[in-house]
Amino acid sequence: MKNGRNPGFQRLLTEEGEELLERAGETVPWNVYPRPQLARDRWQNLNGYWEFEVNGEPGGWIFVPFCPESLLSGVEKQVRPGDVLLYRRFFRIPEDWGSSRVIINFGGVARKTVVRINGREAVTSENGYLPFSADITDLLSEDGNVVEVEAVNDLSPKYPYGKQTSKRGGMWYTPSSGIWQTVWLEPVPEKHIKSIKIKTNLAEAEITVDGSFEEAPSGVIECGGRVCELKNGKAVVAPETPVNWTPENPKLYEFTLKCGKDTVKSYFALRTVSIAKDEKGVPRICLNGEPLFLNGLLDQGYFSDGLYTPASPESYRRDIETAKKHGFNMLRKHIKIEPELFYYECDRIGVILIQDMVNCGKYSFLRDTALPSLLDLRLDDRKLCRDPEIRRNFLEAVKGTVTFLYNHPSVCGWTVFNEGWGQHDSEALYKAVKDLDGTRFIDTASGWFRPRLTDVTSLHIYFKKLKLPKNLTSPVIISEYGGYVFKIPEHSFNLSKTYGYRFFKTGEDYKEACSALFLEVDKLREKGLSGAVYTQLSDVEDETNGILTFDRKINKLE
Repeated sequence: MKNGRNPGFQRLLTEEGEELLERAGETVPWNVYPRPQLARDRWQNLNGYWEFEVNGEPGGWIFVPFCPESLLSGVEKQVRPGDVLLYRRFFRIPEDWGSSRVIINFGGVARKTVVRINGREAVTSENGYLPFSADITDLLSEDGNVVEVEAVNDLSPKYPYGKQTSKRGGMWYTPSSGIWQTVWLEPVPEKHIKSIKIKTNLAEAEITVDGSFEEAPSGVIECGGRVCELKNGKAVVAPETPVNWTPENPKLYEFTLKCGKDTVKSYFALRTVSIAKDEKGVPRICLNGEPLFLNGLLDQGYFSDGLYTPASPESYRRDIETAKKHGFNMLRKHIKIEPELFYYECDRIGVILIQDMVNCGKYSFLRDTALPSLLDLRLDDRKLCRDPEIRRNFLEAVKGTVTFLYNHPSVCGWTVFNEGWGQHDSEALYKAVKDLDGTRFIDTASGWFRPRLTDVTSLHIYFKKLKLPKNLTSPVIISEYGGYVFKIPEHSFNLSKTYGYRFFKTGEDYKEACSALFLEVDKLREKGLSGAVYTQLSDVEDETNGILTFDRKINKLE
């Protein structure tokens, strides 16, 4: 583990980060219930200071849920691939939990994880982006308990790793190792609700419940003053006067589900996503049956002080509201899966999401970027990335991602592969995602390679004039464009290197160029373009092509 950062890198705090550090010794970070789609009243947050070791050497304390590479963690050191991180803290079970079963939940730990309670193994995880949990009741002691989390972020290309790299620079970023989301406990009855699946149309929501019951659960659902019965694990909730979810009116219906002794709170929205031709015969993406232009920003989900984890969920709200303020109704969540509170804020505020899967496999600049950016290629990818372990792990991660985010109305599309990176057997992956979720559109290969099976034609255009392909047979999305750079040194991470696609020395020149580019997109919209994703929402380390600086303190388009 290397000490500190390169002296050429500036330590940048967001406003939320400054507030958090001012009261770090007297507050619990991220002290908000982490799972709004399946919420219980009682819970215990285990965020805060944990004992920390690296490769068996004491490392003092770390401020969870921030990764050790981050400023907010209090460690701020580079973790090497293969370093063994060990977290430890003491906890007690509240007396009023009585004879309840106790579940420990982890929002995200990167990557290979073993959790022990009082020295006994409780649960393991291989995916650094998806939540996991375990019933630890039988491992607990009345005298108090110790939880240990052992994590190794090996950055293996055999598992989803996103844009993390041990040699950061350009479009590759500092890794986020170990615990990077909330850790919490909750009491549940012996027979309890484990998951709910919500499928909606424009008039009603079909709710399916799974749990630890001996048979399909029964119970009641209360929504808007109306009560309906849950039979054989299923119920249909139909609001008396349905209001459909849109970015302009993001109506959410909150409901309470009671099964036996267990009670959870959740919500749904009434909306549909489809593809249909407009009055001119042009294929369009439709929300609630009406064509809607998806005007978006690429969102990497990195923050200057917490890296993968912002100082508070409030940071998400500010980012999303900034996007809407500038007329963007969509974010493309790029090669990262966020804590569930991010998706809740998008549901609540009203921003459509295209969610990327997180890549496995090795990246090749020549194969995946240089050549295809110059040539129009259709790639036969059935024999690419043939490692069976990579294929198996990616498919498992895809299934986990769709299951995790299925209930969120803001998620309207899935991106399977990005720019050929790790791409393989795209037809099979398209079919797998469609089998899991037939309610959203699928962008099978965002960028250069034209797959045989996809719901949309997806283009990346950085160095050529923006234009539409001929003979539109599916909705066209320019899923990346722009990348314009206006660097503000006092709010930039790397003072010596700058990454982007077109550079401007003054804020006025930058704004004029962006305005002209957005007008080009608007003209293409009239000709049949269904969506566009500008690169990007915020600066990220060397990349200074965001409309916000990395510390979120300057809005370049203000």
